[in-house]
Amino acid sequence: MLLYIKNMVCTRCKMVVKAELEQLGFNPIAVNLGEVELSQESLTPAQTNTIADALAKFGFELLADKKKQLVEQAKTAIIEQVHYATEPLKVNFSDYLSQKLGVEYGSLSAVFSETEHNTIEKYVIQQKIEKVKELLTYGESSLSEIAYLLNYSSVAHLSAQFKKISGQTPSAYKQSQHTSRKTLDEI
Repeated sequence: MLLYIKNMVCTRCKMVVKAELEQLGFNPIAVNLGEVELSQESLTPAQTNTIADALAKFGFELLADKKKQLVEQAKTAIIEQVHYATEPLKVNFSDYLSQKLGVEYGSLSAVFSETEHNTIEKYVIQQKIEKVKELLTYGESSLSEIAYLLNYSSVAHLSAQFKKISGQTPSAYKQSQHTSRKTLDEI
């Protein structure tokens, strides 16, 4: 049985969810960003409530609504690609999401916008800008390397988008030592 969990966006999140489910007596077969596969075929309403309550203590939300599940899958796919991929994406995000989720992009986009009150495109940009902030903070990559890694057509495009979202240029952000970063689940 698959469970979809909102705000499960990092490795530590996966560890917390797995530990909590095991403590409750459930056997997670696989724990991935945003979802858990349990060995159980189904859950009783009481078991579902127990899991939801336990996860809520850590800021996670068990998703039952199909639209919310689809949106969470899209957000997870975007986070995986932007924050954890080691190679730039070879296709655009609309094709990537359609292929990964097996859903027509137009339908996905409509559900995402309705549920999140934000477009997929804006969400991708927000995630990219947070990744740029992270990479600038650590100072291990040049702006050219960051632009390549995050699939920007040029450093100028990255810089313009960064300034539009953050209010300052990447260079000014790096020099300011001001870390106005958001956690992934806040975006």
